[in-house]
Amino acid sequence: MTNPSRLAWILDLLVQHKLIHKGQRTDVLNRGRDQARHIVLDKRAEMRRLLGKQRVNYSVSEIELIASFRFDPFEAELPEGETHVSERTITGIVADALELEFREIDALRLNYKLVTEAFGGPFAERHMIIALDETPDELIVGVADPWNSDVIAQVARFKNKTVRPVMAMKSAILQAIAEFHGFRRSMKAAAKEFGSDLPDIGNLEQLYKLQSIHELDATDQPVVQAVWYILNYAFEHRASDIHIEPKRDEANVRLRIDGVLHTIHKLPKVVQPAVVSRVKMLARMDIAERRRPQDGRFKTSYNNQEVELRVSTVPCAFGEKVVVRVFDPGVLLQDLENLGFFRQELLTFNNFIHASTGLILVTGPTGSGKTTTLYSSLHAIANPRLNICTLEDPIEMVHEEFNQMAIQKAIGFDYGNAIRHVLRQDPDVVMIGEIRDPETAQYAVQAALTGHLVISTLHTNDASSAITRMLDLGVYSYLLSSVLVGVIAQRLVRKICPHCAAPDWISEEQALALGIPGAEGRKLMVKTGTGCVRCRGTGYRSRTGLYEVMPITPRISRLIQEGAPSQDIKKEALNDGMLTLRDYGIKKLGRGITTYEEILAATDDVNLY
Repeated sequence: MTNPSRLAWILDLLVQHKLIHKGQRTDVLNRGRDQARHIVLDKRAEMRRLLGKQRVNYSVSEIELIASFRFDPFEAELPEGETHVSERTITGIVADALELEFREIDALRLNYKLVTEAFGGPFAERHMIIALDETPDELIVGVADPWNSDVIAQVARFKNKTVRPVMAMKSAILQAIAEFHGFRRSMKAAAKEFGSDLPDIGNLEQLYKLQSIHELDATDQPVVQAVWYILNYAFEHRASDIHIEPKRDEANVRLRIDGVLHTIHKLPKVVQPAVVSRVKMLARMDIAERRRPQDGRFKTSYNNQEVELRVSTVPCAFGEKVVVRVFDPGVLLQDLENLGFFRQELLTFNNFIHASTGLILVTGPTGSGKTTTLYSSLHAIANPRLNICTLEDPIEMVHEEFNQMAIQKAIGFDYGNAIRHVLRQDPDVVMIGEIRDPETAQYAVQAALTGHLVISTLHTNDASSAITRMLDLGVYSYLLSSVLVGVIAQRLVRKICPHCAAPDWISEEQALALGIPGAEGRKLMVKTGTGCVRCRGTGYRSRTGLYEVMPITPRISRLIQEGAPSQDIKKEALNDGMLTLRDYGIKKLGRGITTYEEILAATDDVNLY
């Protein structure tokens, strides 16, 4: 249990910092013993789940006991992002009082080998200690109990080097121990089970040794656990894609977070085929077929929400590579207000999607968020009075509010045939995954002409180019001008992390490179992310959209009918008040939402004039 004198000392610290008052201090001292019993029961259950053990010993620290009361701050202000006197706040104050560094643990930046080899799992769990960094002369360890000097001395003797303790939250240490040591146990058990001197059938460098290979059984418990760890890790860190990449001697597991790949684990080479087979089995793919690419999908749940996972495998030089696309409904089905629209563009877009008939086009390159815009738009207008049908290749995420149909070219069910058949299903709204060919373009226009609202995507750089593209696909200009409601071009940029945002400046040269008017001889104040544990040191957290929203006004409709070039159409839209993608980015830069580098990278392919 907790140390009474240490508990009183920490409470006095919080009173001095005006985070709690004396009455709350007394409340903790009086009710602490009963509260600790409840925490122990909850934490033992959590550790059994995380560590896979039946019997778990757990002692409550003074800091987590105080944090469990979830006090509102008395007079002092809390750090940004905190809503109550939390474990993070208390740990930082205690570390400062003890003249120790407080460090937040970022699992993505930890060295997997160092964490798992510096201390055994049982030792790390018992003493709540984790290795964070190492030099030839020094080992930096995160500890939840800085008063346990015996452990530090013991580690120093064993490692024969200086050990520098830094304080970290106990919950973060426990989570990292569970993830890293739990994953390591699964990998060691799987390696022992699947270890063999036989060559790897998937490695193209060893194809001449293919006799006597046995198919690996991917249902063994360690591999099941390993796949669970990888998926859970991806969900916790908001990953959009999971890559399992075979190399010559090992395999990399990488996550794409906010558009950037991060390496999180390395698998033993003998385990990688079994992990791939387990994923393929979940996705109902042929685990015996390793020479051809395959596609599959499956669902799982996380935080009481269903998560759709789409799996793709391809044979590579060293084995099968797997990419798992994560379709989180919290990302794909958002309120339109959360996508990044400014007020005027949001009103215009709402007018688009609430039209009874017509064609709406969403354009942009792969990875620009078009699918999220489409799904969120359909979700915004969905109601029992509407029949919403979608044609997708493949279906990105199954949703009960829509009637979703998958394109299957192998049996002749392409976009053209699908549109013809879906029009016999009495639809009100038809979403077409992508307009790629003349037949699809013409059927989409015909569907809009016959009284349906059609929403689809194109691959063009800006809004006005979508019109040129449709004309190139053989759509008559007089038909397009009569059915087109509006066009949206979009890009995604990373948002500055709100937890480490700080004032910054962009130079005159940078302002001129963006085309900001009136920037000569001036530095413009903006914001930047300095990097923290919540953004993995990148300075960015999550993404937002840049939008070019072009309504089809009577003047633009006349230009389309006359076959005017896209530059003339864009010039007219700008005269009507449309913001270009670059203008939209500059506006978000000025509001401290994103950075100069992100805007330049996202809009360097667009025609600025």
